[in-house]
Amino acid sequence: GRGVKPPAPSSLADLQARVRALSGRSLGEVAASIGLRAPKDLHRQKGWIGVLMEDVLGATATSRAAPDFPHLGVEMKTIPLRPDGRPKESTYVCTAPLDGSLATSWPESWVCRKLSRVLWIPILGDGPPSERRVGRGLFWSPDHEETSLLQQDYEELAGMIALGEYWDLTARHGKVLQLRPKGADGAARVWGLGEEGQWVQERPRGFYLRASFTERILGKRLRAGR
Repeated sequence: GRGVKPPAPSSLADLQARVRALSGRSLGEVAASIGLRAPKDLHRQKGWIGVLMEDVLGATATSRAAPDFPHLGVEMKTIPLRPDGRPKESTYVCTAPLDGSLATSWPESWVCRKLSRVLWIPILGDGPPSERRVGRGLFWSPDHEETSLLQQDYEELAGMIALGEYWDLTARHGKVLQLRPKGADGAARVWGLGEEGQWVQERPRGFYLRASFTERILGKRLRAGR
């Protein structure tokens, strides 16, 4: 079950207060507070931590293109950290449609909308999910330099997708944003436009922020906030 989900936050101040109240608590405690139980491991429930945080904070987005808190314009991302404070992995942003519907300009893109204001929730610890802890949440909007890096990468990647050259794209492309296969198993397929304009069956792709970029974001903001 999904437990008892609190109502959506009424304002940014309300959301900030909820985020502060979670800081330092174990995921087991947080889950119990809304009548849920933590799974023993995340093998079959990779997205469990993100869903728990959405539920406990009152996220309401129903469309993939909208941010998690549409009325506040805030997208929430949980970010698992290593003991040294560095992100463990790249952060999924959104799917990259291969069927010709992807916006090629940054300001019109889902990625730009999703990243205009992000609430980062660090997750600390490697043990059973119930023992991991919630770190100090952080609200972030890309500054001028970060926006220009994201825009450059996005427009290059989207341009290659538009030309049907995505098969040539590897996770090495992009300084801060990368395109990677998305899907729980390698068997998933979506329709995409090939180089000759023909329809082909392809593995779904998603946009991800590189761990080196999120490390810089968190490091810069947390240092400034201390």
